[in-house]
Amino acid sequence: MSLLVVGLSHRSAPVSVLERASLAADAQVKLLQDTLAAEPATEAAVLATCNRIELYADVDKFHAGVAELSTLLAQHSGVGLDELTPYLYVHYEDRAVHHLFSVACGLDSMVVGEGQILGQIKDALALGQELHTAGRLLNDLFQQALRVGKRAHSETGIDRAGQSLVTFGLEQLAEGRDPAAWAKGKRALVIGAGSMSSLAAATLARAGVAEIVVANRTRARADRLVEILGQAGGASVAAHAVEMASVSDELTRADVVVSCTGATGLVLSAEAVAGALGLDFAPHEAPAAPVAAPPVELDQHAAWVENGSATAQAQAVRRVTLPAQSTGPVRLALLDLAMPRDIDGDAARLDGVRLVDIESLAEASADAPMAADVDQVRTIVADEVAAFGAAQRAAHITPTVVALRTMAAGVVAGEIARLDGRLPDLDEKQRAEISQTVRRVVDKLLHAPTVRVKQLASEPGGAGYADALRELFDLDPQTVAAVSRADLNDPNRGRS
Repeated sequence: MSLLVVGLSHRSAPVSVLERASLAADAQVKLLQDTLAAEPATEAAVLATCNRIELYADVDKFHAGVAELSTLLAQHSGVGLDELTPYLYVHYEDRAVHHLFSVACGLDSMVVGEGQILGQIKDALALGQELHTAGRLLNDLFQQALRVGKRAHSETGIDRAGQSLVTFGLEQLAEGRDPAAWAKGKRALVIGAGSMSSLAAATLARAGVAEIVVANRTRARADRLVEILGQAGGASVAAHAVEMASVSDELTRADVVVSCTGATGLVLSAEAVAGALGLDFAPHEAPAAPVAAPPVELDQHAAWVENGSATAQAQAVRRVTLPAQSTGPVRLALLDLAMPRDIDGDAARLDGVRLVDIESLAEASADAPMAADVDQVRTIVADEVAAFGAAQRAAHITPTVVALRTMAAGVVAGEIARLDGRLPDLDEKQRAEISQTVRRVVDKLLHAPTVRVKQLASEPGGAGYADALRELFDLDPQTVAAVSRADLNDPNRGRS
């Protein structure tokens, strides 16, 4: 196994960089295709969410793999390599497995313990399977990550350590009040009809808002979300869909707005928010850009794997000046869960407006206390990483063991055929008894060595046992390779 992950997240990069580096669906497809076409990679998968972009690959060379994956991320994200490099982190082999399992459990999320990441990991695997870029290693890895994440949520109280971004965002909007009491009776406008917007609408309905208006670029999806809200048991909320062109009108009647679309530009400008509230708006003069971090050579990624200095360096330059929030009673609460952002940050300066976005959520969650259950989840992750590594090492020798037993079966068949030629007068019962005896002898001779070699191969440093077995028994490499291909091409293998 030569698993490599190169990526950036809210822990290593400021939101302004994450916004620019976000990958649309078509960009993810092209990134996977180009990664597989690159020489060091034989498999690839991309995990792209609102606060992380990670490229996973099975590579045959570490340094070449880091350089290639970093370059591809820069090319497809639109952020120059020199600017992107200081914010990248690199994990290799067992560390890469540990990272993904931690991500799946919500340990690396902006809100620790949130479970939405499991659906995003499942989507990443499905895309890799659809494009045939996820092979044996990544299929096994992502399937196991999903199981580990589910185990963490079912066996521990990690759910108590955090919640979804939607719930956390509403808590920030409520400013210390009970979110349900704060939301009760309010009119809500939800912009977008994807998974996050749907979750927001459902959360608002449960919180007791009086009305939900859904606006989406595709009206049919907005209608579908409204239908789902109407079917949800226990949620007595009036819901209806509107065209995106009606957002300005709906904004004048809304008390809270949640926006999460896939738009590349702003959906709500500060001018539009000001107009809905009958306020004048003076454009905000942006502060001077922070001094860029010095370029970091790709060769340093090897050291980052060991000491984590990439994250430390990135955090050292992670200082973003935000517009000051307005003071006084809140007339309009805005929750922006999109990446890149949907709502102009300058809207926060308007009188009576409170804006919470991904960046402010990241800052708030950084100070949130960690639940004791996190330690239990970390233990689960460590155990599962060890088990996954052992299983992968054991699986590496399986084709060789199968080839050995195939060769032994061929030897037995040849000897029985020779015996038939020399003793043609044997009846069927005698021939069957002799054949069974010879097969039992061969099976008993091979049983202990094959069981022991699987055990040895599953231990760290056990990769050489497959080579030793092939050499000792003079196994045909083509036969071993054929067994590997047959397993890899199994249509039922690794499907989610």
